[in-house]
Amino acid sequence: MTAEVLAALKPKAGGRYADGTVGGAGHAVSILDTSSPTGWLYGCDRDGAAVEAARTRLAAFAGRFEIRQGNFADLADWVPAGSCDGVLLDLGVSSPQLDSPKRGFSFQQDGSLDMRMDTRQTLTAADLVAGSSEQELARLFWELGGEPESRRLAKAVVRGRQSRKFETTRQLAELIEKISPRRGRKAHPATKVFQALRIAVNDEIGSLKRGLAAAVEILKPGGRLAVITFHSLEDRIVKEFGRERTCPYTCPGGVDVPELRQPREPKLRWVTRKAVRPGEVELRENPRSRSAQLRVLEKFSVATVGDRRN
Repeated sequence: MTAEVLAALKPKAGGRYADGTVGGAGHAVSILDTSSPTGWLYGCDRDGAAVEAARTRLAAFAGRFEIRQGNFADLADWVPAGSCDGVLLDLGVSSPQLDSPKRGFSFQQDGSLDMRMDTRQTLTAADLVAGSSEQELARLFWELGGEPESRRLAKAVVRGRQSRKFETTRQLAELIEKISPRRGRKAHPATKVFQALRIAVNDEIGSLKRGLAAAVEILKPGGRLAVITFHSLEDRIVKEFGRERTCPYTCPGGVDVPELRQPREPKLRWVTRKAVRPGEVELRENPRSRSAQLRVLEKFSVATVGDRRN
């Protein structure tokens, strides 16, 4: 969604931007190119291979970017507060990660049951499957994957690991398909379980919540935050974050009782209240983008707050 991201962030010469999920640097290249000759980019990614690939691809923009390996949840630890005109968070798994069997993100090819975005961490999906209780696995499958057969599948996994350790993606996918046959469904029966394990291994929900707050901290007044989500759980968190930060009042106890509302200045405003989706051309060229949704928020400036009061 490069065109949509550029329309949201409006990169300009002299502007400063942060890409918290730099990946293959596709968006980073576009931002630096559009903000030539003096735009600056802070970039990070949890995947060390992605960071190296991004540095190579951005070589033509030498002197105009800083790329680090790390979690976008920590952006505010090294990017100056109030310094950025725009922040981009493109969530989910990248194509290189999905296409590499050894990374274990996909069951399309057999590979290690890994799923770590940052290979420096120790916890893998295999560890989670081997060490979690039946109740914990059922909770993960339901809460993070939306799997309606979460309890049944968790019970099968626990029973299955008694005779063998699940070490590969195919072993786990085949067990799930055996317990829950496809029966004409388009999606593989293991899709939601794999999503849940990936989110849990990488603490994606905790990272997203911390990352949204960090993004607002490093934005200038008037700066914009663009977030691309790929499943309903991520999107719901972004919407809830936006709803809370755009609300012009608070309520004691967190319960919205009109008589108890206390006015306050909102920190953000919605630029796109409805999610922006990929266009037909992109969907044809990149079918994996079909579930992408872009939401954009803007940090209030003093002038904007003044306009609201008039």
